[in-house]
Amino acid sequence: MKKTSTRLADGRELVYYDLRDDAVRDAEDRRPLPTVSTASEIRADRLLGDSVVVASHRQARTYHPPVDECPLCPSRDGRHTEIPAADYDVVVFENRFPSLTGDAGRCEVVCFTPDHNASFADLTEPRAALVLDAWTDRTGELARQPGVEQVFCFENRGQEIGVTLGHPHGQIYAYPFATPRTALMLRSLAEHRERTGGRNLFDDVLADERADGRRIVLEGEHWTAFVPYAAHWPYEVHLYPHRRVPDLLALDDAARAEFPGLYLELLRRFDRIFDGRVGGERGARDGGEGAAEPPTPYISAWHQAPFSAADRGEFALHLELFTIRRTSGKLKFLAGSESGMNVFINDVPPEAAAERLREVASK
Repeated sequence: MKKTSTRLADGRELVYYDLRDDAVRDAEDRRPLPTVSTASEIRADRLLGDSVVVASHRQARTYHPPVDECPLCPSRDGRHTEIPAADYDVVVFENRFPSLTGDAGRCEVVCFTPDHNASFADLTEPRAALVLDAWTDRTGELARQPGVEQVFCFENRGQEIGVTLGHPHGQIYAYPFATPRTALMLRSLAEHRERTGGRNLFDDVLADERADGRRIVLEGEHWTAFVPYAAHWPYEVHLYPHRRVPDLLALDDAARAEFPGLYLELLRRFDRIFDGRVGGERGARDGGEGAAEPPTPYISAWHQAPFSAADRGEFALHLELFTIRRTSGKLKFLAGSESGMNVFINDVPPEAAAERLREVASK
């Protein structure tokens, strides 16, 4: 991997990650951009004990531009975008419309490919490995920034999820606090250790799923993907390395080498869940016409340990991948119970979801 750091016209950082060591990245951003003006504010909710980010400047962010105005495509044919180069492998840059800024943290955009019409699932294994390298490098870089407590790498895919730019990309948030979701995991971790005389919750969850087997979707030498026993979403998969580590930086070479192939297979299976041509009678029943079904919307989220957590070494890095589509043409909405009380009601039994994800294997 070759890494080249540069600056955009308004001073934001942009980093190229290349597979080739001889890649030259000297293209300049020639846009007459105004100085970035942002004002993020973090407000504490005294009743719930969590935080809300107020970022009113994001109301002006780019919203569903036509393909020929996509800001994440390379700069070509006289049209200048967020990426000055005419081509790229993987690029990371500071978000022009960030949710978190200054003392409130930092937000970055990760472009996986210059192909506007592709998806992460279309990447080659070397390119997917390069994205993993970029996520890892950014985690390390952001960890060194003052005030950053947790780094969150994720991808939103699909308009149903709320994506406003169709180009395949993800984001990285550097929070100045441990997120509420992670705080709950750390609390459960501590309670389990106390209750079991020192056992690790993440290790036990992974061991129990592997022993049960009914919800296993995909298993390699160094990773296991499973639908959790109490899945919140219709189709939800958790991907764990077999050797517990707190973050991407701590993954060993063997786990890093195996990850791209397994992850790409999971994404390809997600795009086949609702294809009625795959999986026999169940596929026909759940997938409808298949060919007319749009790509599966999903969120893919890396969970990494907060940097100052007292039991950081006990936390387990893992990836959660889920879709809000519950069946062909129908979405899972967060209605009264979910939004009002945070009690999820899942329409698809986790065992049935795992069975479907095994049926749609692409290899």
